[in-house]
Amino acid sequence: MTRRNIGAGVILLAALFIAGPLSADAIMRSQAMSATTIAEFFIEDNRVVVELEIGLADLRAFRNLLPDEVYERMGYAPAPLPQRLRTFITENLVILNHDGLALAARILAIGPGERVRRDKVSGEPLPAGEAEPETVISARLEYLFDGQPDSLTFGGRWDDVTASVGFVVYHLKVPVNDFRYLSRSQVLDLDWNDPWYSSFRTRNLRRTYFSPMSGFIYVEPYEVRKEIVVRPKDLQSWIDLGLSGRQTIPVDMQDELKRTAAEFLREHQAVVIDGERIAPELARINFLDRSLKASRVIDPPEELDINSAILGVIFVYPIVEPLPERVTMTWDLFNDKIQLIPAASVDQAGALPVYLEPDYAVLVWQNFLKNPVLPTLAVIAAPPSTVARVMLDLRWLLLAATLVLLIRWLYGLRDDGPVGAALYGLGAAALVSAAAFYLGQAAVVSDERGQEIVGGLLHNVYRAFDFRDEGKIYDVLLQSVEGELLTKIYLETRRGLELASQGGARAKVKSIELTELTTRPSDDAGFVANATWTVAGAVGHWGHLHQRANRYKADMRVQPVNGNWKLTGLEILEEERL
Repeated sequence: MTRRNIGAGVILLAALFIAGPLSADAIMRSQAMSATTIAEFFIEDNRVVVELEIGLADLRAFRNLLPDEVYERMGYAPAPLPQRLRTFITENLVILNHDGLALAARILAIGPGERVRRDKVSGEPLPAGEAEPETVISARLEYLFDGQPDSLTFGGRWDDVTASVGFVVYHLKVPVNDFRYLSRSQVLDLDWNDPWYSSFRTRNLRRTYFSPMSGFIYVEPYEVRKEIVVRPKDLQSWIDLGLSGRQTIPVDMQDELKRTAAEFLREHQAVVIDGERIAPELARINFLDRSLKASRVIDPPEELDINSAILGVIFVYPIVEPLPERVTMTWDLFNDKIQLIPAASVDQAGALPVYLEPDYAVLVWQNFLKNPVLPTLAVIAAPPSTVARVMLDLRWLLLAATLVLLIRWLYGLRDDGPVGAALYGLGAAALVSAAAFYLGQAAVVSDERGQEIVGGLLHNVYRAFDFRDEGKIYDVLLQSVEGELLTKIYLETRRGLELASQGGARAKVKSIELTELTTRPSDDAGFVANATWTVAGAVGHWGHLHQRANRYKADMRVQPVNGNWKLTGLEILEEERL
């Protein structure tokens, strides 16, 4: 490699050192994706492409990659770049073939760059933030090999300095490990027929989602779910999905593939609820984009690499009782490569993860919940009686009549006329007037009382969606919503709870907080409330918990209907996803 190939980056690189020497100490982080230097290895058919983000604190460790001018400015004796590159690939960032020989390499590009922001859990790239990006040295190298080696050995060796290097390896686009720290010697066995099974010999470098299959049982009030995550390429061992000889799964064959896979899986991983095997209903089946932090449905569909394509399948078992006592799922898909299945049973108390094996193939959920949270409806005080509403309307008229009698009585005293009858009338009027004010007060909806009524109605509306059966949801909604508004509330609430990224999975409401409310009376014996509330929910899928929170502001019309407060009008003024 010549100096000209380095290009204009030489001047910019050299400028980094004008301020003086840098410390050789690396900034150690607890998470490898936050290491000072990031190395991503991409194993292709005849080469390994290495992409580096070299932190300034690690520049001395990577000095043999730097241009001659920069190398000498750091205080080192002159040495030509080709000579130093040979040292780098044999003594620093080393990749050995299965015979233990260092792979030849060359620099494809090098120059100043910006640090890629990464998720602290998964290490996935994030959009640029508002903060000033960190300057790094970006480098791209190519290590060459012949044929298809059985293994490669990766090593980071920095004898005279310290370097913090987080690394991840991809074999034919399939990630082999989660982000980890690069050590001196780590052997990777390569499966060229199916790179999913390429793996490091060191156990702690096994990626979290190492298995091509996993299974979950979710037990919720009135519902049990069986969720299976499976790689279609592995499912092809049991049923023909039309994948033989293919490298990709085109969009036009994905629907039929999903239908065939769902029908096959319906008959496997048998679920028994309280001693009875129940036929499942297919709820959803989608292709997934899965990371350590989350799983999302791939929508719109796109052509998928056959080695990394993942299906998520959800079957539902409706149950009559709120919660069963015992649920089991028996795993029956094992072969020579698939001997360990990550699984978990999940309920309100959390997840209980296990590994299923041929000799331990039953996932068990037992009801140990002492105080389970079940769907319950709030009790809302009844609307005011007819008498109270009449008294509310008449109280000022009765007060005026009382004042008239008082005046007449006072005039009677001045004229020395009879006062007994007038006094009795005045007393009776005063009592009736006081009673009207007392009874009528029960018909006045203050902001405080309005908050109790509206809060209860909102609670009952969202709690209706704890039930799975659509008829039951409508029946519960009908207790709080009247008329044409019922359908609108149903559709709007369901839309707000569905997670598009999860293929329409519906979140279970965890909390409803009415934060602001003012009321004003209406002319129909009810009131209008201007309300702001926040709804928080969550749904568990594929071993992840997906959170959802929305804030709403609306004008709500509330009226007494058949002796109950009901929503009769709703205008959403603001909706915000939190």
